[in-house]
Amino acid sequence: MNFTSLLSTIATLALLMATGFGLRRTGIIDNVFSKNLSTLIVRVGQPMLIISSLISLEYSAENLRRGLIATALSFCIHAGLGLFAHFAVKGFKNPDERKVSEFSVMFTNCGFIGFPIIESLYGKDGLFCGAFYLVGFHLFIWTWGMAILSRGRDDIKLTPRKIFINYGTIPCLIGFLLFLCPFRIPDFLVMTADYLASLATPISVLITGALIATGTFRDLFGRLGNYMVCLLRLIVLPMIVCVVLKLCGLSEFLIVFGTVMAAMPSASVITMFGEMYGIMPGFASRLVGVTSLLCVATLPLMVAFAGFIANL
Repeated sequence: MNFTSLLSTIATLALLMATGFGLRRTGIIDNVFSKNLSTLIVRVGQPMLIISSLISLEYSAENLRRGLIATALSFCIHAGLGLFAHFAVKGFKNPDERKVSEFSVMFTNCGFIGFPIIESLYGKDGLFCGAFYLVGFHLFIWTWGMAILSRGRDDIKLTPRKIFINYGTIPCLIGFLLFLCPFRIPDFLVMTADYLASLATPISVLITGALIATGTFRDLFGRLGNYMVCLLRLIVLPMIVCVVLKLCGLSEFLIVFGTVMAAMPSASVITMFGEMYGIMPGFASRLVGVTSLLCVATLPLMVAFAGFIANL
């Protein structure tokens, strides 16, 4: 585990976020531009990030085993986070605010921010397992996540098509089939996937910085509910995940890996769903923004905590 590289990566992400903040305040990024960039990431950057990560290592029985373990770990962590989040946000009186808070506590930005963090710690091995982890993330987003948002709404329906055919599951399937392919993938295809995948993190973090710039200081830090979500998302739940994984007797890599994925800020997809379905998009963007901002400080602490617990 490379802690120095982790700190360098976090500093880089913080500067990218600050750049997005400045671009929004100077008018270079506006609402239309931000929405178009989000669409680009969801439809191109994220799929290529998944595919590129899955084909980063050659097929072997050991790599396949590690990938399946990462997928199983993702299912277990998301199920646990979902149960915890459901009861933890009962204090929110507004139904829509409760939905957004529950979603934000349960789902993390384990792709756009999680990938560079886990790569800084474990290199290509970390990215490879991260891609398999996203399989569980996307299946839960389009099942449990949609069930959260659909409460009290007849216009939001959970369908088999949404569960299995979306911009997350299809790239996971394509990447997995390419990983199993016995033939060498042409270099120009690998390079194309890598170049497009490289768009995902910087643009996503720029958008996050721009989201922070849309709110006032009071919007971000003047609401008690924001602090509760941040405390749960960035500190309490990662620590619980870490201890549970240790008690399950998992390896140091899996303990740190699972803790890092659970310690990410709220998933930025909630802002897209908020706008799409009219569920407090402003509140959603503030939660994404403030958790992303604070994770710069909390993430190194969670990684250090995971390393300490793993070596007890």
